[in-house]
Amino acid sequence: MEFRQLIYLVAVAKHGGFSPAARACFVSQSAVSHQVAALERELGVELFHRSGRTVTLTEAGELLLPRAEQMLTLRDDAIAAVTPRPDRVAVAANMSFARAALSAVAAVRERHPEAEIDFLLKPFEQRIDAVASGEADLALVRGTVDRDGLYRDPLWVDQPVIAFAARHPLAAHVRSPNLAELAEYPLILPAADKQVLLHKLVEKVFTRAGVTPRYGPQSRPGHPVAFELINQPDSWTILYEDPLAPGIACRRSLEFTLPVSAVLRTDATPNPLVAELLIELSSYR
Repeated sequence: MEFRQLIYLVAVAKHGGFSPAARACFVSQSAVSHQVAALERELGVELFHRSGRTVTLTEAGELLLPRAEQMLTLRDDAIAAVTPRPDRVAVAANMSFARAALSAVAAVRERHPEAEIDFLLKPFEQRIDAVASGEADLALVRGTVDRDGLYRDPLWVDQPVIAFAARHPLAAHVRSPNLAELAEYPLILPAADKQVLLHKLVEKVFTRAGVTPRYGPQSRPGHPVAFELINQPDSWTILYEDPLAPGIACRRSLEFTLPVSAVLRTDATPNPLVAELLIELSSYR
């Protein structure tokens, strides 16, 4: 059984005859008739009733037709899965990169309206796996990545924000609080295994300054950080982006910085759209 035999089977059933099927497939009628006959011999059944100009499916043909269509669809899906599409780019990231990604994608799409750029929401490790497997063309990450076959393309230096309730004592200052001032108040962060990078950043910054942070309770999974700060108005936290939430004040500090990079495969086929997207992302800050 060959795919072209199934193609001709579907075409004859769809167009109601061998001649129109041949025209639709851009081949001769004899080619269609020969391949359908060969399929019938292989299966040992007749697939069509042939009476004059009328061609209709037999019972066996009716049973085979939907399966033939399914097999052809699976073939097309398999080809599409492994065929490079220069007009399609998949970016793996999390929501903290949404603003930067949206700005870059909009700029690229304005120049290439036919382009299809997908934004895949994934946690850190899954982003790296997506690039390694080819599911994503690039991943946006903060910090470092150590994986064979991948490399980092630096984009910008991120400056996380210091956030606290608007009625927090430090909110009275327009300037950013220094580390000694922050150390007087409890710091709320997710569990270390949920936000390894932020914990490492806090430890590095405070250790370098010779100041010990005062840790408060961990933020609860599924609870917006804004509510945590409002419910504990003497606390503060570090966020990747200003949440723009009522009752929350944010300050940026040069003390807290993180490199943002795109992770790509070393063996990836060069894609002009990916290159343009990287240029737009690198100009985000």
